[in-house]
Parts: sequence; C-alpha cells; structure tokens
Amino acid sequence: MPERRRIRLLPDTLSAPRTPANPGFWRSPVRGARFTAVLGVVLLVGLTLLFVTGLLSYAAYNPDLNRVNDKTPDKGLLGFYLFSWPTGPHWLYRLTQGLHVTVGIVLVPVLLAKLWSVIPRLFALPPARSVGHALERISLLLLVGGALFEFLTGLLNIQLDYLFPGSFYTLHFYGAWVFLAGFVTHTVLKAPQAVRVLRNGIPRGGADTLAAPDPLPATLSRRGALAMVGAGSLLLLITSAGRSFDGPLRRIALLTPRGGTDPGPGPNAFQINKTAAAVRITPADTGENWRLTVRGPAGEFRLSRAELLAMEQHTAALPIACVEGWSTSDQQWRGVRLADLAALAGHRDRPPGVFVESLQRSGSFRKAALRDNQVRDGRSLLALEVNGAPLSPDHGYPARIIVPAAPGVLNTKWVETLTFGEL
Repeated sequence: MPERRRIRLLPDTLSAPRTPANPGFWRSPVRGARFTAVLGVVLLVGLTLLFVTGLLSYAAYNPDLNRVNDKTPDKGLLGFYLFSWPTGPHWLYRLTQGLHVTVGIVLVPVLLAKLWSVIPRLFALPPARSVGHALERISLLLLVGGALFEFLTGLLNIQLDYLFPGSFYTLHFYGAWVFLAGFVTHTVLKAPQAVRVLRNGIPRGGADTLAAPDPLPATLSRRGALAMVGAGSLLLLITSAGRSFDGPLRRIALLTPRGGTDPGPGPNAFQINKTAAAVRITPADTGENWRLTVRGPAGEFRLSRAELLAMEQHTAALPIACVEGWSTSDQQWRGVRLADLAALAGHRDRPPGVFVESLQRSGSFRKAALRDNQVRDGRSLLALEVNGAPLSPDHGYPARIIVPAAPGVLNTKWVETLTFGEL
C-alpha cells in the first residue's frame, strides 16, 4: 500500500488561533480522501437515480397537456418532455416514485456524512486560488445548497408538512435543476480524482488534503464510520420502504405520515391523503342531487349515480400511487370505462383526452387533464365501487377517476364534470 502523508503545518500555523479557516481546527482522525471518495461514489449512483426517477415523475403528470397539470408555466427549456406517459405496466408509477422517495430517504445519512467529510473545504482560504478552483467552489455551493434544499423539501412533502412558501411542485422542480448544475460540474471535476484514490490510494509523496493535520486519538476507524453510515441507511430503508407494500412491512414503515384519518376496516380500508371533510365535501354535495356532467361534440349530458350504475360496468385491478412515495396494492375497482363515456359525448372512433373537474372547490389538482392514451385504455374507469363495495366518501364517493400508472393526484376524487376534446 502506498504510504499516505499528512499535511505538515508550519510552526506559525500550529500556534495560530484555531478557527474554521485554519486546518488545525479540524481534528477528526476519520476524515480522509478515501473515506470521502467512497461516500462520493455512493452518492453519484444514488443521486443519479433520484434525478432520473424525478424526471419520470414530472413526465407522469403530462405537463405539456394542460396548465392545470403543470405548476411551472415559465419553465422554458427546463421542462423538456421526451415522451407521453404510458398506461402500462399498471404499476409503473408505483415503482418509479417508490424508488425516488425510498432512495432519497436512504441517502440522507450518506449525504450528511459526505458533507461532514468535506466541511473543512468550505472554510478554506483564499476562497479561489485559480479559475478552476473558483469553478469548483461555485459548483460545491450549488451542490450543497441544492442537495439540502431538495432533501429538506422532499422529506417535508412525504410527511405532508408544507412548511415552505409556495408550491412544493414548483420549488422542488427548480431546485432540482440548480442541484443538477452543481452535481454535474462537481462530478466532472472530482470524479477522476475519486476513482484514482479508490484504485490506488494516496500517491507516494502526495498529501491527503482531507485528513486532519493534527488529529485527535482515534476512537473509530474509517471502516467503522462507513459501517455506521450504512447501518443508518439500512435502518431508514426498513422504516420507510414498507409504505409501498402491504403486510408486516407497512406496519413498520414508521416514516409513513402518521396522525391522519384511519380509513377503518372493510373494502375501503386503504390509505388516503385527502379526506372529504378536509376539502369540505359534504353529504349534500354527494347525495341524491349529485349529477355527473359529461360534455363533448354530442352535447352535454347529466347522469345520476343510478344511471351510471345502469351502464355497462367493468373491473380493473389497479393500485393508488402518490408522489409522497406511498402506494397501495392492487384494488378491485368497478365502474364505467372512460372510453364509453367519451363515446357517449360523441367520440366513438378515437376517444381524445379528457378534462376532469372535482366537487372540491380549492386546493391543488381539483382539476386535471388526462391524455388520449389514458382515456382509451380499457382499465381507465370512472369508478363507482372498490373491492365489491361503494366508494367511501374519503375515497371519492360518488365517483372517482382511476387510471393505470397515473400519479394519485390525477385519479381525481368526487368527480363532477368530464369534458372530452381538445385540452
């Protein structure tokens, strides 16, 4: 193994006041180039996966379809859109968003350890020794600031704690691009060095610039520190991944939002975010006087729940998967195909997209647009029942949308109006 050399401090440096700008201030024996490189490689893989699944989540909202689906109208080139979101496999969004949130949670200890390992660099003086060094410092600022912002807003969102100003969707979207700018620049600048350190260690005659020049006695090895970080990530995995599964894993998913309304026993006993009471949906809104309005080239039709039940009924086994990362197993939904309602509205040959409006009068996604491929899929329903029973008020009674592979917010509850045609 090549011999590692530590930084040698001049006498005046050792006797100088130990401030964060002085290398002697940082005395942990755990810090080192190899320790940081290992964490960096893990983050390189994990953060890349986060960004890709985040882009897929953005695509799942059909942002180019209608302004109501996209909360970033001034996004410009940042909102590039490569493909129309498919309806199959029906568990696609459940997988991609479950990965996005779970991997994000698991990476928290790794991110914190990585920031701790390089924090002396943030105080190094002078701030910029060259153009390349200045570029590195700027990328580090964007990387650290962007990562902390994205992780913090993401963790608050999955707990349904909207403490930040503005829309989570908008803030997280723009924050992701700021983070990406720093991430790509920093990776290009530092990845070659990290690979060399992992392969060959510190070169003979070289200095480990991250190691403490005057370390305290070791109480934990670097391998032990990495093991602690890994154990923390494993614990978070165990207590978060269950939000996407049924059975014992869901019961130990301690990081799933707690304190909400219990859906109770029976056919409607699966997770919800918004209750009818929370959005001020009353029994009067959903009672005998409720009518579904269907619009299209053939005119406007108003259908009661009894009339909808008299139409041909279809069944689809589909999950509910939400942006917060939780999902249910497949539920047995029963109702009228959206394609049949499109035909009623005058679109018999090739059903177009549909604009859906809810009885809900305020809040995000009370209106949503679905693409034509979603309407045409035979599993896309205006659901009236679930698991053999009428929908509960909290699950969208008297009628709700259910579409394969769509984010939960596009599966509109308490549907009032369906407008088929140009969106």
